[in-house]
Amino acid sequence: MGVRGEDNDFRGVIGRTHTDSEPWWPEMATAPENSPNVVVVLLDDTGFAHLGCYGSSIDTPNIDRLAENGLRYTNFHTTALCSPTRACLLTGRNHHSVGMRAVSNFDSGYPHMRGYIADHAATIAEVLQDNGYATACMGKWHLAPMAQASAAGPFDHWPLQRGFDRFYGFLQGETDQFHPELTADNHHIDPPGKSADGYHVSEDLVDKAIGFVSDTRSVRPDRPFFMYLAFGATHAPHQAPDEYRDKYRGRFDAGWDTVRQEWFQNQIDLGVVPPDTTLAPRNPGVEAWHDLSRNEQLFACRLQEAFAAMLDHTDAQIGRLLEHLRRLDILDDTVVMLLSDNGASQEGGPTGVTDEMKHFNVVPEDVDQAVERLDDIGGPHSHSNYPWGWAQAGNTPMRWYKQTTHGGGVRDPLIVHWPSGIEEQGGTRNQFHHITDLTPTLLELIGLEMPAVRHGRTQSPMTGTSLAYTFNDSDEPTRKGAQYFEMFGHRAICDDGWKAVTRHTPGTSYEDERWELFHLDADVSETEDLAAAEPERLRTMIDLWWREAEANGVLPLDDRTLELFRIPTRPGTPHQGRTYRYVPPLSHIPAGAAAILGNRSFLIEASIQRPAGGDGVLVAVGTENLGFSLFVKEDRLVFDYNVFTDHHIVRSRQLLPTGETTVGVHFHRDGDAGTATLFVDGEACGTMAVPFVVRVLGSTGMDIGRDALSTVSEEYEGPFPFNGTLHDVHIHLPERGAAERTEDAVLAMRTELARE
Repeated sequence: MGVRGEDNDFRGVIGRTHTDSEPWWPEMATAPENSPNVVVVLLDDTGFAHLGCYGSSIDTPNIDRLAENGLRYTNFHTTALCSPTRACLLTGRNHHSVGMRAVSNFDSGYPHMRGYIADHAATIAEVLQDNGYATACMGKWHLAPMAQASAAGPFDHWPLQRGFDRFYGFLQGETDQFHPELTADNHHIDPPGKSADGYHVSEDLVDKAIGFVSDTRSVRPDRPFFMYLAFGATHAPHQAPDEYRDKYRGRFDAGWDTVRQEWFQNQIDLGVVPPDTTLAPRNPGVEAWHDLSRNEQLFACRLQEAFAAMLDHTDAQIGRLLEHLRRLDILDDTVVMLLSDNGASQEGGPTGVTDEMKHFNVVPEDVDQAVERLDDIGGPHSHSNYPWGWAQAGNTPMRWYKQTTHGGGVRDPLIVHWPSGIEEQGGTRNQFHHITDLTPTLLELIGLEMPAVRHGRTQSPMTGTSLAYTFNDSDEPTRKGAQYFEMFGHRAICDDGWKAVTRHTPGTSYEDERWELFHLDADVSETEDLAAAEPERLRTMIDLWWREAEANGVLPLDDRTLELFRIPTRPGTPHQGRTYRYVPPLSHIPAGAAAILGNRSFLIEASIQRPAGGDGVLVAVGTENLGFSLFVKEDRLVFDYNVFTDHHIVRSRQLLPTGETTVGVHFHRDGDAGTATLFVDGEACGTMAVPFVVRVLGSTGMDIGRDALSTVSEEYEGPFPFNGTLHDVHIHLPERGAAERTEDAVLAMRTELARE
């Protein structure tokens, strides 16, 4: 009898009854025999020297134990920035070639900067999922366009659509560790705890990671697993529980010059760098510690203490996961890779900042004022980042920082732990390697290949080189060929133990830049420039960079950064027009998907039905350190424009009516300042001047009808939901310089809405 029904692939026999039929089951995808479990732990903005086993005095005992029983790589490189490094790590291809030149917040309109990994580059998770692995991503993603990161999607580039069975973490490039923007699988959720009750997102991530391992090993022990655990640490904000911050009080009072020298000596003693290595001089803008004022020293120390506390706390969470693997008796059979995505961050500026958004708003820190809030640093009331001096200490012995293609930006720690496959314990490996090499390594260990075609799409070849040959041979020369680097116009090329590098000044000619040349095998810190002594070698290296750039889609060179945050009105995003309508109930709307309200005029109008005494938040954007909130309190409409905890507040002159009404605020930008005007039913009812217009309102997005995360205003305790009926909220972005009067702005918005 023929095959019946929709199962046209059925290969058994169907008779009248089961006695004259033959069953058949389709073959399920299974991993190659004896495939190891894999855990990739990715730290964020952690420099070459920050881990104890790489020279630091910060306590990282669990990471150090991985190194003691595994291998430390001392010549391993990344791309200098988070999203590009992640794209390379997961695909085995160079970042420009897969559409991730810079962070996923950008889409420049060129193939090398789309804000997502191209479909022609399958991820390691997709390949392993296709071959029987259970897969999970925990923590920071930052590989989807932010305009696509809301509950409205599209979801094509979220973790579950790029090979992961489960996801728990955040889609943005950073998050408040005490009040995170969380996503579970394909939907946004509120944090399961509050900072006042001891909640911290790193602990939450590891709880979920442990749960994933237990679920998989208990129910399907036949399936190996791949876990990608990408902490928010140690990216700003540097936040940790009180006991960790207290632990580091006074530990860095000697200052960055002394501490950096100590860490450098530790690196020599540990064999992380050769004994004849030169410690690079202080970067431009880093002052001698003894030249700082007392307040500058106090502030800088407290910021470094917060960083150290965060790293120590993260190490403890890694220890919890490793202990769980050990308890299940699978740690030795699990390939654990731990690394950082780039060098230490320069985004704290020369003094450090209480809120990292000051960097993006070009607001210098008032240190004398900041020291009045020392005890807030590192806790739920700060969003801090440390100064350049401490960042360079984290990149010891090298120059420069994250975002640059010198060693301080691209040379990073990598630890590989796999007792079942690596004979030596505690060894170091100095072969030159790159972040693109990890996916080829894992595929070789498991016995798989990157498919030539996946789901009908021809796949681009991997550019990475497996480093598995180094596991049991410390002396074999590197198999890695030439590797280019490019980030925001900074460029470098490494080949055969040499490195040519140039540091770009935005807006200047690429042709006029001076290239440096270093014999990298003999000059780890890149301090002896041989460009004048070896002009022919330098010219050959520069020519090689241009060939590699053309082959990998690096061109056109593009040095824009903050300019690309100004999302233009264009189809295919939430920003197709100048008017937005939000209808509750809504999930939290991440920054990039919500209306972009920084650095411009805007109008917000809410249609409400208000009972007697009805109050609560209508719209909130940002955090307790930066943002704004429009809310009703004590029968008045209130607008709080929060500029780094400097609250500018206007209240309606009259009490709000009950029943159906429209309320709102018109914010008019005039140069660097602005004016906020409240209105009820189109009539102005309160005005205030705002001395500073915020350019970037932070990485935390928008809430409608509540303020659910870090509370923007001190006037209420979050989430302070509106307890009447909020029908909808309209946000209108007038053309530049248009609609200066509130009445005109309201009319313009309603006219535009009528056309939709």
